[in-house]
Formats: sequence, structure tokens, C-alpha cells
Amino acid sequence: MKKRHPVLTHGAIALVAVVIGVGIGNSGGLPGDGKQGAASAPSTPTTVPPVTTPFTPARTAAADPKPTTPTPKPKATVKPKATAKPGPPTSFEGDGEYLVGDDIAAGTYRTAGPQDGIPCYWERNKDSSGSFDSIIANDTVSGTGRVTLRMGEVFKTERCTIWKKVG
Repeated sequence: MKKRHPVLTHGAIALVAVVIGVGIGNSGGLPGDGKQGAASAPSTPTTVPPVTTPFTPARTAAADPKPTTPTPKPKATVKPKATAKPGPPTSFEGDGEYLVGDDIAAGTYRTAGPQDGIPCYWERNKDSSGSFDSIIANDTVSGTGRVTLRMGEVFKTERCTIWKKVG
């Protein structure tokens, strides 16, 4: 039996490996992956994210490009709902003295009646003097009550539930 020289055997294997590597490099892919060398259509280049290793210096924030904020889509224009004209309240407590047109709006009001079973009292006045002569109209109510108030009058109410504008 002939002795083979290890240098020649290893050299031949290395030469075959180089030829195969060059063939793979020129073909553009590995055998069996369907890629062909120069005859194939150029492929779309893909972006490969950079690989960082312990030996690669870290990028600083100053070197990074500033992120862009996407432009927001325009919002649909919505028309606001019509709101009541600002003015005096159209409901008020059943105890107190109110100037019509300032503290409460003019109009017709209704109450459900007395708070505690004791009849409630209301009074329309020309002014807030408290004199007997300033009373325009008054009433004592055991059930539902209704009164029409005009601008400039003073309305007094005692022991009534909430007055709500009805007209």
C-alpha cells in the first residue's frame, strides 16, 4: 500500500472548498435555493439592520436622526349644538326673594306645591321695600301652583318646592 502525503490531501480538499465557495458566490445563492447568477433579474435590495457587537461603539443620541412626528389627519368639522341664550335661570328654589330679569327669567312658572305639607306662599311685588302697598298679587298654595312673572317685579316664595319655567 502506498503512503499518501497529508499535505497533498489537505491541499486538495482546500482547493475544492475554494472552488465551491467561488461558485456559490458567483451564482448569487446556495445550491437548491432557486437563485441563479448573472441571468436572473436584479432583486430589490433589502435593508439589513446594523449588527452591534461588544466591539462596536454605541451610537450617541446626537448622531441619531430626530424622529419625525406623523402629520395628524384633519378632523371632521363638527358644528356645535345650539345652546340656550345666556340669561337668568329658569328654575329656582322655593324659598327666597328674586328680582325678575336679573335673578330669574320672566315667564310663567309652576311648583309642585308645599315642601312639608304646610301650604306654601308666593308673592309678586313692585319692589323689594316689603311694604303692603308693593304687593301686586299673592297666594297660598296647598297643591300645584302657577304664577306669571314680569320683568322688574320682585318674587317672594316660602315653603314651596322648586319653581320651574313652563312658558
